[in-house]
Amino acid sequence: MTTAFIYTDAYLDYDYGPTHPLQVIRLKLTHDLVKAYGLLDLPSVQFISTIKAEEKDLTVFHSEDYLNILRQANEGHLLETAYSYGLGPGDNPVFQGLYNWSLLVTGATLQAVDFVAEGKGEVAFNIAGGLHHAMGGRASGFCYINDPVIGIMKLLRLGKRVVYIDIDAHHGDGVQEAFYETNRVLTISLHETGYTLFPGTGFEHEIGKGEGEGYSVNLPFPPGTDDEVYSWAFEEVVPGLVQAFKPDVVVTQLGVDTFYNDPLTNLHLSLSGYERVLRKIKDLAPRWVALGGGGYNISNVARAWTLAWAVMNGVELNEELPESFLKEAVKIGFEGKDLKGHLRLPVRNQNKESQMEMERVVRYIKETVLPKVKG
Repeated sequence: MTTAFIYTDAYLDYDYGPTHPLQVIRLKLTHDLVKAYGLLDLPSVQFISTIKAEEKDLTVFHSEDYLNILRQANEGHLLETAYSYGLGPGDNPVFQGLYNWSLLVTGATLQAVDFVAEGKGEVAFNIAGGLHHAMGGRASGFCYINDPVIGIMKLLRLGKRVVYIDIDAHHGDGVQEAFYETNRVLTISLHETGYTLFPGTGFEHEIGKGEGEGYSVNLPFPPGTDDEVYSWAFEEVVPGLVQAFKPDVVVTQLGVDTFYNDPLTNLHLSLSGYERVLRKIKDLAPRWVALGGGGYNISNVARAWTLAWAVMNGVELNEELPESFLKEAVKIGFEGKDLKGHLRLPVRNQNKESQMEMERVVRYIKETVLPKVKG
């Protein structure tokens, strides 16, 4: 198996602001931990330096007037007209280079798509990608350009069948909306219920429209859902859907804000539960374009995406983190000295209510959605 890791330190030229939950430094921490474990030196691994997307790449999904606003905001100045496009103080701040940042993130996703679609390898990972909330004409949820949609659209132009699996704690609403009326993409989102978390969508009855009916799948989990309930629901639904659809490529958004100590969300997963899902995705994916996503504890992000990269390459990691990494990482807020122990639950969260709710959701999907999905 040949794999590609796509990254550049140029990401660090951009900053959402000191109090914003999305800290770009988490990408460097991940890269540095991956490197310290020797996971970029494997003979099967290609390291690809990120290059920007071209502006024409964005127009397949985003409106020209919205892109014009982003270009104007690139200088870091907030124009009055920007508010109607989702920009402004809060989730989607205007900062110096925000358009350039978006071009870099999207460029890396397109590089991952090219690597897999052109047969150069089986797996490609863009840790900066997965900005799944951006809509065609507005920013949303820390996302300005929807790189998963743009990457999937390129795969479709190349004649590929695509399954999109999103395991971020937040519903992948922008991706769902983009493909809600087509049967050429099967979107599957596992997330905290919209009753308790942004963006307030992603209920099980959102199953697509027209030709797309049955090709939009949502598993909304109650707050407090633990590894056992989450993994059970995944196993009950996702493999059957993927096998029925028969994709050429699986695109994943691997957000790590599902963990019990993430500051923005309310799920209760551990790193072991996350790893279990990753291993199943690897078994299901004939080709795999992996994207990053949410995750607002920077130590969690580095651990989880390093483990994800190890899973993609079939490597078992030592529990003790490399000393060469820790020496520098602690200076920028990294906590703990081991890989998984920091993210093991102290006790298993027995959540009978979550199990009962997800049994209802799974039953609905099996009865209503699965029969509609065809390869």
